[in-house]
Amino acid sequence: MRTQPAYPPPPELLSKLGDSRDADLVGRQLVAPDRNRGRGAQTNASGRFERQATEVFDDGWGSLEALEPFVTREHEERARTIIARNESPDVGFDRSINPYRGCEHGCPYCYARPTHTFLGLSAGLDFEREIFVKVNAADKLREALGRPRYAPKLIALGTNTDPYQPVERHRKITRAILEVMAETRHPVSIVTKSALVVRDLDLLTDLARDGLAAVAFSITSLDAKLSRNMEPRAATPAKRLEAMELLSAAGVPTMVMAAPMIPAINDAELEKILAAAASQGARAAGMILLRLPLEVRDVFREWLMRHHPDKLVHVMNLIRDTRSGRDNDPRFGSRMSGEGPYAFSLRRRFELARARHRLETKLPPLRTDLFVAPKKSDAQLSLF
Repeated sequence: MRTQPAYPPPPELLSKLGDSRDADLVGRQLVAPDRNRGRGAQTNASGRFERQATEVFDDGWGSLEALEPFVTREHEERARTIIARNESPDVGFDRSINPYRGCEHGCPYCYARPTHTFLGLSAGLDFEREIFVKVNAADKLREALGRPRYAPKLIALGTNTDPYQPVERHRKITRAILEVMAETRHPVSIVTKSALVVRDLDLLTDLARDGLAAVAFSITSLDAKLSRNMEPRAATPAKRLEAMELLSAAGVPTMVMAAPMIPAINDAELEKILAAAASQGARAAGMILLRLPLEVRDVFREWLMRHHPDKLVHVMNLIRDTRSGRDNDPRFGSRMSGEGPYAFSLRRRFELARARHRLETKLPPLRTDLFVAPKKSDAQLSLF
């Protein structure tokens, strides 16, 4: 059973939802705030592949009082393969590695949330507290890079879940991967919201010296309070900018991702985010409009219902204006940027701000000509 005590929606919201497309939220019960500190999702609805849904209610015996608060649970798993491949024209890589499944940062808009439903878990709170650790990631990477026909090409680290989320502090799976990258002189890029990336400055500096590493920081807001609500366990905006400055000063190319831009929530900060990043040494900038695939739609709407009930209808209407009237547009070419007047205006503002601060659209390509296959372990026996 994965749900928790119910908490009714704000009364001031009910009248606004009466005739809107979000009226289904009227009967939604959220987890009580005192039991949900440090989490982004407000419920833990069963995944779309589950045949049964569960709901907790007080039967009069005081059973709800005995429920434990939410804690993060780590599950070790041994990956069969570690390099994932994609053919999306919307991203600048076709290979990626994600050391963890699930993410403690708890962003309610995270497009990776639906992946937890394949594990029989919820895209809500389970995604933030049931973290799967790929303990053999470095070994599998070494194995993949050592294959006779392997051809080096950029590998993006942490494109689904953050490689420097809190669990990395003691698991150090990401660092082990970077050690393999440094040993083989393999190009790697990182996307993160964490200042923990500075811990690996020695490896990143070594790689960047040969044009083999780059780091992108996702910054959604410079407002510490808004950031804490949107990204409960991620580093503060100030810490991310400080980490960007340290990496840039050490010669590691950095860029800022103003992502996602949420209509009427953080979109007014777009120019300030780019200006702050440029002052800390960022060389390039990108922007992504909010996406709401599958279960993310409900997780995000529930977050709005708790933190911005007065804006819920307005925000969702603006989002639908950029998605041809739908909550989400999965089509390549438009899913990242949206369409319509609002999306055009946001894109134009981004282009002007990027040009003003002399930020490129992307970082220079990383080298692939320095790659050397990893050495075989001394414990590995030869067939001959």
